[in-house]
Amino acid sequence: MLLSIVVPCYNEEAVIAETLKRLSAFSREVNGLDIEFIFVDDGSKDATRSILKQHAAHDHRIRLIGFSRNFGHQIAVTAGVDAARGDAVVLIDADLQDPPEAIHGMIEKWQAGFDVVYGTRTDRPGESAFKRATAKGFYRLLNRLSDVPIPLDTGDFRLMSRPVIDTLRAMPERDRFVRGMVSWAGFKQIALPYQRAKRFAGESKYPLSKMIRFASDGIMSFSAKPLQLAMAMGMGTSLLALIGIFYALFLRIFTNIWVEGWTALMIAVLFLGGVQLICVGILGEYIGRIYKESKQRPLYVVQEYCGFNDEIAFSRSPVVDRK
Repeated sequence: MLLSIVVPCYNEEAVIAETLKRLSAFSREVNGLDIEFIFVDDGSKDATRSILKQHAAHDHRIRLIGFSRNFGHQIAVTAGVDAARGDAVVLIDADLQDPPEAIHGMIEKWQAGFDVVYGTRTDRPGESAFKRATAKGFYRLLNRLSDVPIPLDTGDFRLMSRPVIDTLRAMPERDRFVRGMVSWAGFKQIALPYQRAKRFAGESKYPLSKMIRFASDGIMSFSAKPLQLAMAMGMGTSLLALIGIFYALFLRIFTNIWVEGWTALMIAVLFLGGVQLICVGILGEYIGRIYKESKQRPLYVVQEYCGFNDEIAFSRSPVVDRK
């Protein structure tokens, strides 16, 4: 049987050699499975791709997918999953925060009959209190809003069986949130607790702006509750506006106060304006996603496939340069 290990990379020249070393050491400890390593270079601007090519020239198990530009982490993961031929596929980032040694536990649970074994983080050393707090809040908010239960404190580090992989390949959406898509797919799933490590080198590729966008993808892709919230806010503010109208009429008819109340009026106008803009923004976000889906552009563009020969299982790219 074949195990495919998919590793998305973006500007990882400081750590990629150590990642290859750790993955190679892990593979030597695996019995009864053939292993292929699929590295997806997501348009790196440093020497990541050239380092991977050097290693691929001497190790037939290493395969490289080189994007024409940076398409984002979730798209890189998708390209790796598409190309994988294994009976099971493991997703792991190149920064070594997720220890390759934990894959042994995933293999054991897969061989025991589970289709998805996802790593659940028990600790996140090396990350700021702000990052830990926002991540914790995001997973719990997402779980409350999502129509599909999504495991808490769980990233993309996981093992998936072939039926799950084939299900993911059948999903064409552009705004991809892989961990949510795997939860939606169903099958027999189980958690594998592990302690996340500090980054071996380099810096995080998920600054605050990307984290916000990622959180937005997770919520918008798996929940219509923001639309329901917008409607509830609209009804609430309409009720407040109605009360304000009655109050203004009362002052106009039964008192001589004309100027007083200006403050309340301004607060009402500003509040209503803010709520309306929020609701319009939510609607615009959903409409924008419909627009992106309607264009039917390829999900990613591959500049080169290295080490695959004619063995690529599946590709959504219009350009396939195989070496």
